[in-house]
Amino acid sequence: MEHKTHFKEMTMIEHLEELRTMLIKVILILFVGFSIVYSFSDQLSSILLAPLKLAIGTKGQIVYLSVFDKVIVQLQLSFWSSIIITSPLWFLQLWQFIKPGLYVHEIKVIRPFMVTGFILFCLGVFFAYEVVFPFTLNVLVHFGTQDIAASISFKEYIILCIKALVLFGILFQIPNVMVILGFLEIVTKQSLSSIRRYAYVLFTVVAGIITPPDVISQIMLLFPLILLYEISILAVALIVHPYLYKKYAN
Repeated sequence: MEHKTHFKEMTMIEHLEELRTMLIKVILILFVGFSIVYSFSDQLSSILLAPLKLAIGTKGQIVYLSVFDKVIVQLQLSFWSSIIITSPLWFLQLWQFIKPGLYVHEIKVIRPFMVTGFILFCLGVFFAYEVVFPFTLNVLVHFGTQDIAASISFKEYIILCIKALVLFGILFQIPNVMVILGFLEIVTKQSLSSIRRYAYVLFTVVAGIITPPDVISQIMLLFPLILLYEISILAVALIVHPYLYKKYAN
């Protein structure tokens, strides 16, 4: 019979000690990452501002409304950037903590998708920055009356960018999550296909809630969600089903 490791055999005190040690390591990783990233916060701000500057051209300006705006933006940008950049390190600590509580087959299934998850997150960030930002900003800036100069809040724009990048990074995990659930025999190609219409409705609602109240932004989020869901079905069919067929055939 397949067994879990020492996790279940530990006392509550020992378990809490391991949890405390793991949290301390994660905090230290984030602190060091934040300290490093903060020194490059101006460059990061410039990178995020590039699509907006390209969209408004000479017909607008980016302003800050408070003397504290730049400080707040730098802190938030550095914080979220450090979480993203150091994610392989702190996620490794989390993995080492939960790994003893898993069965051997669960470990074999989940481990490869940690790397895949990071790659998908980066792809989500890249897609948002290179595709969603330029298209959406260009449409919104040039929508309606054209002889009005834009004054865009530096703080609001950067914070919106941060949220959008993190959001797309998370949403791009859908195929990864579905394949893991497939290996754990929670979902199948058939089950995912059968609830496709409900998933689309859910995606529409989610896109309407978490995007600005304009159709363009909602569509730019809805289409990737639908595409990711279809990729999930394909991935489960091509990766999970052959594995499970071979497993039960033996």
